Amino acid sequence: MLKIKNLSFSYLEKPILTNLNFTVKPGEQLAIIGESGCGKSTLLKLIYGEYDLNKGQIFWKKTKVLGPEYNLVVGYDFMKYVAQEFDLMPFTSVEENIGKFLSNFFPEEKKIRTAELIKVVELESVAKTKVKLLSGGQKQRVALARALAKEPEILLLDEPFSHIDNFKKQSLRRSIFSYLKEKNITCIVATHDKNDVLGFADTLMLLNNQKIEVKGAPKALYNNPKTPLIASFFGEFNTINNQIVYAHQLEVVPESDLKATVIQSYFNGKNYLIKAELNSENVFFEHKTELKIEEVICLVIN
Repeated sequence: MLKIKNLSFSYLEKPILTNLNFTVKPGEQLAIIGESGCGKSTLLKLIYGEYDLNKGQIFWKKTKVLGPEYNLVVGYDFMKYVAQEFDLMPFTSVEENIGKFLSNFFPEEKKIRTAELIKVVELESVAKTKVKLLSGGQKQRVALARALAKEPEILLLDEPFSHIDNFKKQSLRRSIFSYLKEKNITCIVATHDKNDVLGFADTLMLLNNQKIEVKGAPKALYNNPKTPLIASFFGEFNTINNQIVYAHQLEVVPESDLKATVIQSYFNGKNYLIKAELNSENVFFEHKTELKIEEVICLVIN
């Protein structure tokens, strides 16, 4: 189990994180979200031992995680960290990059293990290609596979799919997170993308104003967002009569007390996102067809 006790950290006397307390169970997948600059990446680096704490303690099981003040070499054998900079070997192949961390004493096992990881990150077609010739998204997948090579007990991922295009992103998420569950590898992922969370994370933690604003199961937080900030992570929302309402929860009906004037219709594939004015405030809702500008419609909250 990972235990964070009273963690505080500052950059040049500027507080970044203040008095954080939380735990992560073995095999649990925790997603850390929050606005840019809230401390997501910093928290991962602290857990990895890249920085020294100003206050508090970090434990993985019985091992106390310490920073560079105590460790000549940053990091621990049981933990891997995939940053937004990949630190790969550009002039060697994909399979050589991944196999670098596997023992040469067992060449057949090394070959099988490398092939398994290449399949997990869906890079079979470029296995023998030099890394320098890969796209940014492919390099990110090599970094993921390399971090998994020795099956760490805990994996730290910083925006792990940010460079990967939408054609591959969905299937890759399923492959990576299913593999982590199968191997019971604890995973902490810092992300701005709700699709990295919904359907995969066991727990969601929102950082705001240096602290943990909310922590819980993604489904529970989605269904009952306590603040506009958590609602904004999941999608378009409105505040109507002090109630947080997602765009998909508003429905056009023949008659109601909520009368709005259409401002714009945005096609988004399965439907339209409609921007309208309600009580001098902008509201957004989904509708199956485009609506005319300045059309007056009635809404209800489902």
